[in-house]
Amino acid sequence: MTGEEDLRVAYGRRAAEYSSLLGTVTQMDTRDRERITAWAGELSTGPVLDAGCGPGHWTAHLHSLGADISGLDLVPEFIGHARARFPGVPFRVGSMTALEVPDGSLAGILAWYSLIHTPLPVLPVLLQELHRALRPGGRLLIGFFGGPDAAVFAHEVSAAHSWSTAAMRQRLEGVGFTVLDAEDREDPGRRAHVSIIAQRGPGLTADHLALTDQDRPVRH
Repeated sequence: MTGEEDLRVAYGRRAAEYSSLLGTVTQMDTRDRERITAWAGELSTGPVLDAGCGPGHWTAHLHSLGADISGLDLVPEFIGHARARFPGVPFRVGSMTALEVPDGSLAGILAWYSLIHTPLPVLPVLLQELHRALRPGGRLLIGFFGGPDAAVFAHEVSAAHSWSTAAMRQRLEGVGFTVLDAEDREDPGRRAHVSIIAQRGPGLTADHLALTDQDRPVRH
């Protein structure tokens, strides 16, 4: 399993490359831009977090549309590039497992391909933290590699996981989210893509969480 320090170092070494190749919204798939823009347009007024923002391009895009958004990333080098490229947008270094925001303070969280290196035992902890940070009715948008649940594959930077849509839906519901919709997409020569929009519900008790099986892969 890859720890946060390993990821920080691995991505730090390639942050300049990533920022050059993937650092603007125009380099992204048009369908992703439409999906993320539409999601942001449906959020209530309030602060939004781009969790795992990388080079900061999605943060800057939503900021340009008027969102009260900030970017968070584990990798200082990414944050440095983001601040230099988008000086009017707030960015900070931090972990998705400890967002350091008050309970129920966010109107929305974008976690676009920032769960792909998360070890299976840590995933429910991370999802619970995202749920904690959102206000009731706040919305989460996640994007990730689709495929066999919790399958590990070689990634350019560090080992990554694919997640099945059904299992991720179950995990989100297990920590108190209501899944509003899911998009599955397969393009020739590329790994399957999944995005899910979920809304925070009222929360779950500790006893309920203890009985939830959200960290067990769904078998098909």
